[in-house]
Amino acid sequence: MGTRKKVQAFVRVKPTDDFAHEMIKYGEDNKSIDIHLKKDTRRGAVNNQQTDWSFKLDGVLHDASQDLVYETVAKDAVSQALDGYNGTIMCYGQTGAGKTYTMTGATENYKHRGILPRALQQVFRMIEERPTHAITVRVSYLEIYNENLFDLLSTLPYVGPSVTPMTIVENPQGVFIKGLSVHLTSQEEDAFSLLFEGETNRIIASHTMNKNSSRSHCIFTIYMEAHSRTLSDEKYITSKINLVDLAGSERLSKTGSEGRVLKEATYINKSLSFLEQAIIALGDQNRDHIPFRQSKLTHALKDSLGGNCNMVLVTNIYGEAAQLDETLSSLRFASRMKLVTTEPAINEKYDAERMVKNLEKELALLKQELAIHDSLSNRTLVNYDPMDEIQIAEINSQVRRYLEGTLDEIDIINLRQIQEVFNQFRVVLSQQEQEVESALRRKYTLIDKNDFAAISAVQKAGLMDVEGHLVGEPDGQSFGLGVAPFSVKPGKKSKTKKTTKDQFSSSARKEGASSPVSGKDFDMTSISKTQLIPSSKEGDLKDMLVRERETSSIEPLPSDSPKEESRALRPSTPPSKPVAFEEFKNERGSEINRIFKENKSILNERKKRASETTQRINAIKQEIDVTKEALNFQKSLREKQGEYENKGLMIIDEEEFLLILKLKDLKKQYRNEYQELRDLRAEIQYCQRLVDQCRHRLLMEFDIWYNESFVIPEDVQVALKLGSSIRPGMVPITRIVCLGEDDQDRFSQLQQTVLPEGPDSISFYNAKVKTEQKVTWDIYVCEGGGPKDSVIRILRITNLIR
Repeated sequence: MGTRKKVQAFVRVKPTDDFAHEMIKYGEDNKSIDIHLKKDTRRGAVNNQQTDWSFKLDGVLHDASQDLVYETVAKDAVSQALDGYNGTIMCYGQTGAGKTYTMTGATENYKHRGILPRALQQVFRMIEERPTHAITVRVSYLEIYNENLFDLLSTLPYVGPSVTPMTIVENPQGVFIKGLSVHLTSQEEDAFSLLFEGETNRIIASHTMNKNSSRSHCIFTIYMEAHSRTLSDEKYITSKINLVDLAGSERLSKTGSEGRVLKEATYINKSLSFLEQAIIALGDQNRDHIPFRQSKLTHALKDSLGGNCNMVLVTNIYGEAAQLDETLSSLRFASRMKLVTTEPAINEKYDAERMVKNLEKELALLKQELAIHDSLSNRTLVNYDPMDEIQIAEINSQVRRYLEGTLDEIDIINLRQIQEVFNQFRVVLSQQEQEVESALRRKYTLIDKNDFAAISAVQKAGLMDVEGHLVGEPDGQSFGLGVAPFSVKPGKKSKTKKTTKDQFSSSARKEGASSPVSGKDFDMTSISKTQLIPSSKEGDLKDMLVRERETSSIEPLPSDSPKEESRALRPSTPPSKPVAFEEFKNERGSEINRIFKENKSILNERKKRASETTQRINAIKQEIDVTKEALNFQKSLREKQGEYENKGLMIIDEEEFLLILKLKDLKKQYRNEYQELRDLRAEIQYCQRLVDQCRHRLLMEFDIWYNESFVIPEDVQVALKLGSSIRPGMVPITRIVCLGEDDQDRFSQLQQTVLPEGPDSISFYNAKVKTEQKVTWDIYVCEGGGPKDSVIRILRITNLIR
């Protein structure tokens, strides 16, 4: 199939004694129906009332038996469902027209059963005729009553109560009802039992048009899944059949519904109206949006209305003259449904377990073909399996010997070996880069030019001048060597440069060719963003840390000096806090800021050293792993070739002996570096605590200074001078600001401005003022005999400031 097709629409006429033969005519092809309505003479002799209608459908079922209805309407859709096509069969019409009889039939007489039980029977009959497939059948029964979802099979003993209400969920596979129970049926009898169980739970009512009128929409769904019994076939098909029994549209003037039945009729007519709107939108090719979410019915049938399934509509109508209005409405709905197109498609899926087994079988066959090809080409036996650790270690050894020049070429065996050779080249290159960087870090200290805190620390240590050049830096270079005394000031550049040049030349003559860094390396390092500082200065940085600890242990200097100059004129508007903070750091808080910067620079230096040590530890660990792999390979090779003993001692070759010694040295280096890392972490923790203390002190002093300088009124400054009982920071700034005015005056001003506009707001603002005046203190009181058995109680005191 796979092509678009129209929805099939059939009309079934309810047999009645008062059939309107003069008004309803059938076509000779039994696929058309004509309606003729007499003119209403009460409108006058001349009126434009339409009197004739003609509808072209797929079939008209008049006085048709249940067997004929099923053969005409549902048999093809059900048979195609077993081939993987979804199907939907829907009964529509006015109340009492025979929809439930068409769909379900009469349970008392087997011959009068409807489409639904016949479809179940056909499904199990066709399963018996397909022994090559294992087909499973599941069913569910959904009821939509007053726009609420109910599970008609929830009363079964093995179906637990649902905690959350059922909801309609959409996913790429389609629409399904979350919380709806789906039951496995292996026999036809079990399926019928579920059908009857659901029918007994349906909601029905009685009115003048129908004694047993369905008051809800019901959707019985049959799910099928067919697997081939042949293990090589990983495909399987899934399908479902929706059998929809809609509640009938009602005219309240004819049914005479009241109370609960009236409310049910309102919901029914509303959902059917939304269904018709969705059908009209689907039939219009220029419409982009389809209103499926307007009701639960259209949302649940979203993938059935105009989806990828075979859609069949059965319209049930009355044949009496009194019901011609409802008959015309039902036939119009059927004609609109015929404009909707669907695109049926087979629902194919793949069994992951069977697919893996088939791929494994195919892989084994391909390996056998490769082995045959290698033998015909006179090639040695090639292994196409993934490489193990021993083979990878051997390739790493070959790459290293090739780079050293002891191996002329590397034998190429297969594609996996080529990829691993390039991978080992990358590993060796990375290890060499780490070794060079570790050698530089052991001899020099690297400082990023963008790290201003570190540069400030180096300047204070006398290693860099104020212009950013290293002390002892050669002209035109960014790489300096040598040690400058602390007495040398950064401004005296000529003498410093000369001394550094002499030291650089003498050190170069001493090292000669044995220097680990060549001239090319110096040129390459000079254009980098980091600067190298001799490791001999690490002792000076340690001295700085000791001096900083001593400084932090001293009682902090008072922030106000008795010889302070007279205060400058206060600006009319206080500056922003970022601008004032920069001014504070340069003037009153310069000493605290200096200590903070020194502590931070020392902390950054320790963090960098810890990072470098961590990199060295990782590099040593990688080298230990590589050495272990090579040693294990040598041991396995020795065991394969045969072991030799002399006087009870195992004889090993020189290469294995060197690997053992190398592994021993690497483990010793690893222990030393790890101990150094632990010491650095302890120092970092201590330095971090000092930095946090300095930062807190700096911010606290800034707040006090800012309030004194720009916020506190000048007439209150007298009470805050040195020697008084009140010190800055003791009184909340909100209370200092309002000391110059009375609370009652503020409240009076508030009443004068607000009350004329809102006379009822006095209670609100009265409560607001009291809240602002409320202050709460938490007092911690120690009780008990000694410090060990003391008990702390919290006394919360709330008071109103008068």
